[in-house]
Amino acid sequence: MNERAGTVATDEDLVDIEALIAAYHERKPDPSVASQRVVFGTSGHRGSSLNSAFNDDHIAATTQAIVEYRASIGVDGPLFLGADTHALSAPAHTTALEVLVANNVHVLVDEFGDYVPTPALSHAILVYNNDPAHHDRADGIIITPSHNPPTDGGFKYNPPHGGPADSDATSWIADRANALIEAGLTDVKRAQPSAVDTYDFRGRYVDDLASIIDMDAVKASGIRIGADPLGGASVHYWQAIAERYDLNLTVVNPLVDPTWRFMTLDWDGKIRMDPSSPSAMASVLNHQSDFDILTGNDADADRHGIVSPDAGLMNPNHFLAVAIDYLYQHRPGWNPDAAIGKTLVSSSMIDRVAASLDRTLWEVPVGFKWFVPGLVDGSVGFGGEESAGASFLRMDGTVWTTDKDGILLCLLAAEIRAVTGKSPSQLYAGLTQRFGDPAYRRVDAPASPQQKAALKKLDGDAITATSLAGEEITAKLSHAPGNDAEIGGVKVVTENAWFAARPSGTEDVYKIYAESFRGQEHVEQVLAEAKSIVDAALEG
Repeated sequence: MNERAGTVATDEDLVDIEALIAAYHERKPDPSVASQRVVFGTSGHRGSSLNSAFNDDHIAATTQAIVEYRASIGVDGPLFLGADTHALSAPAHTTALEVLVANNVHVLVDEFGDYVPTPALSHAILVYNNDPAHHDRADGIIITPSHNPPTDGGFKYNPPHGGPADSDATSWIADRANALIEAGLTDVKRAQPSAVDTYDFRGRYVDDLASIIDMDAVKASGIRIGADPLGGASVHYWQAIAERYDLNLTVVNPLVDPTWRFMTLDWDGKIRMDPSSPSAMASVLNHQSDFDILTGNDADADRHGIVSPDAGLMNPNHFLAVAIDYLYQHRPGWNPDAAIGKTLVSSSMIDRVAASLDRTLWEVPVGFKWFVPGLVDGSVGFGGEESAGASFLRMDGTVWTTDKDGILLCLLAAEIRAVTGKSPSQLYAGLTQRFGDPAYRRVDAPASPQQKAALKKLDGDAITATSLAGEEITAKLSHAPGNDAEIGGVKVVTENAWFAARPSGTEDVYKIYAESFRGQEHVEQVLAEAKSIVDAALEG
């Protein structure tokens, strides 16, 4: 933990926006350098212009690759284009628009020139494609590095299902983009944008919220709601929600500044708009006693932070468990067989809640893309990640978004408070009385690139240990129980504890997640033994 974590950023912490934008236009990536190539992770291509990882060439080539990819799979409808409040998002938006227009793609940008949250883009794609009057299919590009620092840019493709593209699509797009850069962009078409059509992302999203949240109950309760966009794309959405539904809702900080000078520093001393981090949310927490529910979102509003006056910022795992317990008892329109979706590193409290609700638990690898099919067909009512990302179905059991929706989860917290009369943290305390109080922690362990590659392919059977922290091992997983997809690491389970180990995609470490229903001391023992177990398996 950095000694300045939780303190307000100073001038020395701020990025030079002019230099950042100049580098976007002036620097050229060297495709022979791995860090300067187009690389799609689970949330698209990310990087900074200052280290030649996110520049005009990257975005022009990636957009051309998306044009060619969507044509190859028969997508000929409109492409929704949106961007968040990061400084690099605006120039990337311009670059993408030039390429799309030159390729005769029917682009729809925001009607009011507003920022577009990730969930609003997903919502727009699905609304269009589910309209029987439309015989073509739409897709979209959202320009955001999510909660990443102000130096970063991000570029993500959402195909017609509205959620994150799968690895087949992203590999194809990245390979083609890099080939275009290596060829000097000779096959990239560009033109000055003109006569581009528009779409009211904000109005349509906000008006539709009554189909998924009990807004009448929230209004009738009169509860005091505070919403902090953390300088992100949801800033005008929250005011529109307050006005549209006549809520007692205050936008705590409506300021947008690409340096994010108003933020408190995250755990490592960096500016990072993570609403699940107590350090990044420190200034928001100053207002926790002023509201019945106080919330935060990251820069593209796909993550949520929930603050209650009695307990402060909730652990994301805790709120996911409360949300699931509430929703499956207050959504009679859902399929009675709709499963509960969780990633394999989310809390086992969810497993116990699912069992109490007599619902199927659908456990998948890390990455929201795995929830997309179930949310589309209604077979999964809720999908959530331990990193404060989730979405769920409309009241009638049909799809809302297939990408994470932080605005939605914040409004759910308000509905829960309005309907139950209790804060989500009070409800979680009730769950611990019923099911136990788990301790959860994540640490990093050093690993060479070779060890990381080996861990990614490690089979559960390669683990020879038979016990973990004094308990018999009951499962050694290298594939997720819900869909049998590769974990990209391993998960080891006992009656009261588990750990999962996965290689980092950006650093020479592997991440160990651990949880125990036997307390903090036991989870520390699990973490210590987990490292020994994984290291032994890698050496073997």
